[in-house]
Amino acid sequence: MMKVLIVDDEKRILDGVRKYFEQAGFEVQAAYDGPSALKLALSDSPDLIVLDWMLPGMSGIDVCREIRRESTVPIIMLTARVEESDKLIGLELGADDYMTKPFSPRELVARARAVLRRSQMEPVQARRVFTFGNVVLDSVARECKVDGEVVSLTPTEYDFLYYLVRHPNQVFSRSKLLEASDLGSFEGVERTVDVHIHNLRKKIEIDATNPQYIITVFGVGYRFVNSPGNEG
Repeated sequence: MMKVLIVDDEKRILDGVRKYFEQAGFEVQAAYDGPSALKLALSDSPDLIVLDWMLPGMSGIDVCREIRRESTVPIIMLTARVEESDKLIGLELGADDYMTKPFSPRELVARARAVLRRSQMEPVQARRVFTFGNVVLDSVARECKVDGEVVSLTPTEYDFLYYLVRHPNQVFSRSKLLEASDLGSFEGVERTVDVHIHNLRKKIEIDATNPQYIITVFGVGYRFVNSPGNEG
């Protein structure tokens, strides 16, 4: 049974979301403020966190930031903010997806399943290991190493990197990357891709401002640049 931590200071919203997740077969934990959410997130190891932006004691943004120092657990942010720039702040801090209030609890559960599918390991027989420069990407462990050290990637960051690496030198639009990561079927904002790619570059590129692996194709999207013999 997958465990989800739902965090919202509005009991009516939290109880409604809890019902849908429980009906979908999830074990549900609940928190109504930031400090309690952070404590549960770090001590109880949920499989997914649904995190409201506005919380008493500690904002959801600050909770997300602290969780990302310790964990790559999938996070879906809930926000009443309508400006795209506001929504993207959570993504920049490592959230995998967001939903704008008011929202459909049924859609939230569907998006949670999509994020969780992306975070699951692939079967052993499908194992592929890619090596490029000082980076090693292992599809079974869903693990990325840079200079031999494991780099923590969120499920969305991993999915974007894995998809690009599997299709070297091909150019993909932002909408195609959203579709490949299961985000395109929801209210995906294409700017979301730019934020995740920005975060990804900071983790794997020698110089994120002058990337050598994930290249921007202006007016189109992104492509992964590889050289012969890099796949193991």
